[in-house]
Amino acid sequence: MTRGRAGDAVRHVARRRFGQHFLVDQGVIAAIVRAIDPRPGQALVEIGPGLGAMTQPLLDRCGSLTVIEIDRDLARRLRVLPGLTVIESDVLRVDFGALAAARGARLRVVGNLPYNISTPILFHLLGAAAQVVDQHFMLQKEVVDRIVARPGGKDYGRLTVMLQWRYTVDRALEVPTAAFNPPPRVKSSLVRMVPRQPRPDVDPACLGEIVTVAFSQRRKLLRHALGRWLEQRGYSGRFELQRRAEEVSVDEYVALARSLGVC
Repeated sequence: MTRGRAGDAVRHVARRRFGQHFLVDQGVIAAIVRAIDPRPGQALVEIGPGLGAMTQPLLDRCGSLTVIEIDRDLARRLRVLPGLTVIESDVLRVDFGALAAARGARLRVVGNLPYNISTPILFHLLGAAAQVVDQHFMLQKEVVDRIVARPGGKDYGRLTVMLQWRYTVDRALEVPTAAFNPPPRVKSSLVRMVPRQPRPDVDPACLGEIVTVAFSQRRKLLRHALGRWLEQRGYSGRFELQRRAEEVSVDEYVALARSLGVC
């Protein structure tokens, strides 16, 4: 029997297909809420509230909150909380730009993301970065390692570049497996992501294509894959191809996309 913050004692078996691992450590929950630092009047959105472990403390601090929950049983239980707006949906189907417009404010997005689809969620939110103040997400530690990586390391890759060109990122908290029920098989971290001012002269689709091609053969020098790709587009600029994809900084990839314009 698990007591959810959304109401009376309830029995809810974590559903593997939704990647459910519920936060239960009150000390960890309090530390996460402190890191988020919600304030009254802010447009907060929580992804995957589950049994409401973070939902109630966030509500206590900000007064109103929108949550996105795919599990209809959990969504039904959450609706009893005053000040809560429940969107019962797959988060990948939610239009965050429209949500910000409806709230009349840029969003602060938080959540304990399902680890099995965390990367698709991050890329989905990338398109709404202009409507976001910041994001705080609980993720698999290995994913956070990739998000905050620096050039030259094994964790540096496509996810790193595509997020760091648009956000300032940092690891806010390490979370042990014992903080969850059921405990995941992997370690977890809380990541903070603050959108950077976008460059109007960079086509995100072009940057994405460059980075995808560059990391498609990450063990080989860039001249093999990216070099041929640039040749086909008549690129005549200077870009050092005698190195591997993980040795190129985010700023260099952005500069290359800027010089190409539209791929």
